[in-house]
Amino acid sequence: MVILRAHMCPGLELQLVRDLRAADISTVEELVSTDLEVLAQKCSVSYKALLAIRRVLLAQHTAFPVSGADLYEDLLNSTAILSTGHPRLDELLDSGLYTGELTELSGGPGTGKSQVCFGVAVHIALHLKHAVIFIDTTGGITGSRLQQMIQTESSSLEEQMATLQRIHVFRVFDVFSLLDCVCSLRRSGLQPVSVGGACVRAIIIDSVSAVVSPLLGSRHTEGMSLMMQLAVLLKALVKDFSVAALVTNHVTRSVGGAVRPALGVSWSHVPRTRLLLEGPSQSAHSLSSWRSATLIKSSRQPCHMRVEFDLSWWSRSQEAPSAKRKHPETTG
Repeated sequence: MVILRAHMCPGLELQLVRDLRAADISTVEELVSTDLEVLAQKCSVSYKALLAIRRVLLAQHTAFPVSGADLYEDLLNSTAILSTGHPRLDELLDSGLYTGELTELSGGPGTGKSQVCFGVAVHIALHLKHAVIFIDTTGGITGSRLQQMIQTESSSLEEQMATLQRIHVFRVFDVFSLLDCVCSLRRSGLQPVSVGGACVRAIIIDSVSAVVSPLLGSRHTEGMSLMMQLAVLLKALVKDFSVAALVTNHVTRSVGGAVRPALGVSWSHVPRTRLLLEGPSQSAHSLSSWRSATLIKSSRQPCHMRVEFDLSWWSRSQEAPSAKRKHPETTG
């Protein structure tokens, strides 16, 4: 049983916790199973506020048990590893992006989050021949930028156009449109965006925090609930259709000044793997295209592993094609 504590979620303030305990409600289980209309009258709080709190607590604490055998069978049948196209990032990610999982890139402005997303999309569409769904919430992606990156990888006009057709861009600028987009993709089974026999194997969202962060805070009690709804939908989508998800997130600073991913503790449980992107160290590379990536969450690799990589890697001329074969797509 989970004891109710102040600030477990937005709206659950200390005084409300005391009022709930006075009404014999001291655990999450008791709160979610109680008649909220009656409870609202006892605690002199609005029914809408209690409903929003219950939604968030349900999303955070509801568990659906499965057997270990079922988990292992799902792993064998559905897991594939998609190379990012960059050997240093693949090394950090234990070979690449895993289908059925969410991987997060967090970083401040100018750290290269979008550039990495563009490069990964082009690599998967061009070299792995898979379709990619790119959900753009910032207006940052353009056809000309994608084409420029593809042209450095292939001189064939036919191949360039085929690659562009495999990258499907959806533009959304608020969390409600993002939820609608994800729901629509799930209902369709990803079939309408499959082109020329290429199945969708990756979904990229740049960025999640751009549409979620404005709704978080004490004045937006529904924001946390919407964020957790999005998390549940995304995790179900990648698992049900065996696709890899790559999402970007902003960063904030802790009281001590340390940089950490935004969206709080609740969201931190959603990505299976998290990378923190930063600018290059003073002693390493002075070129503006160099960045560092630190592994801050992983179930496969030791955390705090760090690599430096060149953002221009995906836009390089193909002088050494053998380098592309070091990290092929593999199946688990």
